[in-house]
Amino acid sequence: MATSEKNAVVAELAELFRTSTAAVLTEYRGLTVAELKQLRRALGENATYAVVKNTLTEIAADQAGVDAFKGKMSGPSAIAFVSGDPVDAAKAMRDFAKTHEALVVKGGYMEGQFLDEAGMKKLADLESREVLLSKLAGAMKGNLTKAAYLFQAPLSQAVRTVEALRAKVEEQGGAAAPAAE
Repeated sequence: MATSEKNAVVAELAELFRTSTAAVLTEYRGLTVAELKQLRRALGENATYAVVKNTLTEIAADQAGVDAFKGKMSGPSAIAFVSGDPVDAAKAMRDFAKTHEALVVKGGYMEGQFLDEAGMKKLADLESREVLLSKLAGAMKGNLTKAAYLFQAPLSQAVRTVEALRAKVEEQGGAAAPAAE
């Protein structure tokens, strides 16, 4: 590979590191081309899965300010650059690795931090963004309902007290009512 080609590859990888919300480092030794195609489909449109050269990737990561993969680039490596929700990509990788043991997830990079294999598993076990947002909305709605009930409670208690006093006055008869006037 000529130097100008290497520089172009490094620039492209550095740009992918800068624009991605997360990156997942994998070893794909033993996977066929058809299986890699299947993995790319499983990742969807929010991730780009690229087979990379280790040295060029380390240079690109340094240029992009990502030091999480230093010393971890060995063997046949591929990186999934995630542009959408990292949880969805982590779930897709986990599910694919369950059926294809040749795929080894070495770790990942998200929000400036390196995630080891255990961290990637924890990320994959999280619920998706939409589910978490709906749970948050439900919790907030519940708290708003409680607040509305608390604000209405003194008013309804006052109405019940006035109604009880009115009923008591009626019970005592009409004699108490003219005396009050």
